[in-house]
Amino acid sequence: MARVYNFNAGPAALPLAVLERAQSEMLDYAGSGMSVMEMSHRSKDFAAIIEGAEANVRKLMGISDDYAVLFLQGGASMQFAMVPMNLRRPGKTADYIHTGSWSAKAIKEAKTTGSVNVIWDGKEANYMRTPATEELNLTEDAEYVHICSNETIGGIRYPTFPKTKAPLIADLSSEIMSRVIDINQFGMIYAGAQKNLGPSGLALVILRKDLIDRVPEDAPIFLRYKTHLEEKSLYNTPNTWAIYILKLVTEWLDSLGGISEIEKLNEHKAATLYEELDSSNFWHTPADRKCRSIMNVVWRLPNEDLEELFVSEAKKAGMIGLKGHRSVGGIRASIYNAVPQEAVDALVSFMRAFKAKYG
Repeated sequence: MARVYNFNAGPAALPLAVLERAQSEMLDYAGSGMSVMEMSHRSKDFAAIIEGAEANVRKLMGISDDYAVLFLQGGASMQFAMVPMNLRRPGKTADYIHTGSWSAKAIKEAKTTGSVNVIWDGKEANYMRTPATEELNLTEDAEYVHICSNETIGGIRYPTFPKTKAPLIADLSSEIMSRVIDINQFGMIYAGAQKNLGPSGLALVILRKDLIDRVPEDAPIFLRYKTHLEEKSLYNTPNTWAIYILKLVTEWLDSLGGISEIEKLNEHKAATLYEELDSSNFWHTPADRKCRSIMNVVWRLPNEDLEELFVSEAKKAGMIGLKGHRSVGGIRASIYNAVPQEAVDALVSFMRAFKAKYG
């Protein structure tokens, strides 16, 4: 059976070279006589895997020893809870920017354990843009400022990140390692792995070490960043398979020339798709042009019946995952790092044929 073009929002496409490498090592990893999924997380073989994964992340993103690199479970949703539990001290507040569904989930979770100030809400813009720094009503003594850098459902991102006095905390789940960022601008970033890094069930956390001192002693031991830093992400049995795949994915990224090169490829893929979307009124892109996502391209057709037909015919043509999120409808193509240019070219060709037939 031929592989499809995978435009799923997550779990999402993985590089074919990574899948083939994992396949070749499935039964016998590095002469160990067993799969990575079978080996002890305390073994020398797995120590080399997790240490290699961390080294790759540090190299690709330019991360100094001032930051901890952690591999945790629970995805980004667990981080919605861990961030305020660890970094917002008793009696203090935290600033949150509301740009869409994932920001909303982070805000809701943070409110369960303390004070939150929503310093900008994109409701009036129907969550179709991100704010400029001068629009933010920043709290003078906020513990941190939290953003979702790329909203997968609305298809918007920050073209540049806010400048803040308080540490900037970013959920980078849907664009981690897709574009060059200055890690030193952030107090912390985190990302669920299932979009650009590997399988679901793993979160990458990059945290400035001085912030770990904020963690209260009454926080659950397992939910303290300090616990996982001290135990080198091995406090409990981690998601060994996902860490192994992340290591392979980061090796693949490095082989392409690193994040600066994958950014160029991503910009070209997005430009190819947006050029077609902007060419006709048959397609409608609701996101503000300045804030359009490069990872999740969202658009509408003249009516919902045509949208359903588009998704159905695209699937027959070997393209899956194009149905918009259930909360908003429409069409969405997630074109993460592992989605090749040929997939986008095939999609654009299909779109032109579909428009000619039904437009």
